[in-house]
Amino acid sequence: VWAFATAGVSSLTLFEAIAAEAQRRIREFNAQSMANTVWAFTTARVSAPKLFEGIAGEASRRIREFSPQGMANTAWAFATAG
Repeated sequence: VWAFATAGVSSLTLFEAIAAEAQRRIREFNAQSMANTVWAFTTARVSAPKLFEGIAGEASRRIREFSPQGMANTAWAFATAG
């Protein structure tokens, strides 16, 4: 999803499918994957409130796993997404 957002691809159908699957598998994500995912959705301007809620909960429990850059990117994504 990071690559699609970086390339400027924001297919709603694609991002919705990714959001649905990511929600089911969020516990498998490492800190970098969580940061990249929220960054990508925000950059692509695709709203995914349930995914963001899931990542917020998981990231809160595992915040010590985040690098400073990962924390900054995650904070930016949440602040920008609103």
